[in-house]
Amino acid sequence: EVQLVESGGDSVQVGGSLTLSCAGSGLRSASSSVGWYRQPPGGECDLAALIDRNGNPKYKESVKGRFTISHDNVKNTLTLQMNNLRPEDTARYYCATDAFLEVVDGVQQCRGRGYWGKGTQVTVSS
Repeated sequence: EVQLVESGGDSVQVGGSLTLSCAGSGLRSASSSVGWYRQPPGGECDLAALIDRNGNPKYKESVKGRFTISHDNVKNTLTLQMNNLRPEDTARYYCATDAFLEVVDGVQQCRGRGYWGKGTQVTVSS
């Protein structure tokens, strides 16, 4: 069974930076996608950044140019470098592989099919 563990969440000021890390056995195989999802308090889960099955990074429009996703093949860790953080980036961030989001009462949740970590909290204050 794949177990993913996120770390690096913290409280920062607007404009600050954080680096999130995700580690776990089987994090990413040659045919899987792996990404960072986030869910703000009382809000819907959505994708922040993803490395697709072909190894291409993809980003939510609002984080382009500020966030960078990378995967270390040797250490098998997934990293999300977040710069110029904004209050709207406040959320719990989850690492997941081959993820399909569960929908509850019409709201996407950061859980479901695939493998998910328990998340790490990022809070950005002005």
